[in-house]
Amino acid sequence: MSYVNNLKMFVRVYELGSMSAAARDQRTSPAVASGRISDLEKHLGVRLFNRTTRSLQPTENGRIFYDGARKVLQAIDDAEAAVADATQNPRGVLFVGAPLGVGRRFIAPNLPEFKAQYPQIELRLRLSDRIIDVTSEGLDVALHLGRLDDSGLKMRAIAEAPRVICAAPSYIARRGLPEDGAALVRDRHDCLNLRYPGAKEFQWTLQTAEGLQKFDISGPFESDDGDVLTQWALDGHGIVLKPIFEVADHLRAGRLVPVATKTPPLPVSLSILTPHRRLRDPKVRLFSDFISTRCKAAMEALTRGT
Repeated sequence: MSYVNNLKMFVRVYELGSMSAAARDQRTSPAVASGRISDLEKHLGVRLFNRTTRSLQPTENGRIFYDGARKVLQAIDDAEAAVADATQNPRGVLFVGAPLGVGRRFIAPNLPEFKAQYPQIELRLRLSDRIIDVTSEGLDVALHLGRLDDSGLKMRAIAEAPRVICAAPSYIARRGLPEDGAALVRDRHDCLNLRYPGAKEFQWTLQTAEGLQKFDISGPFESDDGDVLTQWALDGHGIVLKPIFEVADHLRAGRLVPVATKTPPLPVSLSILTPHRRLRDPKVRLFSDFISTRCKAAMEALTRGT
């Protein structure tokens, strides 16, 4: 399997553009990654990458070899998937990505049960509130919360997630209760923003009597972790726009109160994204069926009665 491992490392170095990133992706050291690329170059008799202290770029031979190497690895994956499907004994590593809130509440608690049902599947969970590039990060399955731009990925809808704009009673006592999106802007309310590298210009799109309208909110705090925003809101530092399932307990307990209720936000969709090439893999199908059922039930239970 050493040649196959070398091919896998080459493909990930090519896709990630970094030896160290590929090493982390393949759960090994940069030295091992470099050694595998060197072995492959010796075997082929050509240089696959041009290396400097600051950059790593594929050579023309590297670009040619990438397409063939990826097809070989895909053929191996397809063959193993066919055997696993025929024997009803799925195995291998499953890479799953999800937003922090979804992952912590719905995915992580259910993984032990899935592992117990399919003991030969190893699970790797990656959580982040930034937008994940499913293909470049080598994910088999990704949970996505929000409106999806045009994509070459296969999308499976799970549920609609209603959202709410809310704040702590202490904030409302200090700054007043805004009735709508216009008041958020006019009175310069402290809105808590979810931002991350590469995020688009931030606005809140709300439902008004005239239709959907974008409001240029602002505030002194922002973070790429949605749970951090929730805690800031609980501490009275501002107004937050959240999926109800993330703040349902706080709403029921009165720790957070809905605001701007005349212009509510649109719900967002919780979906499963899968690269088309992975759809034939039985472990991907099994996990998608398993987690979609549990996510939908858990979301409905959390939002019920709020």
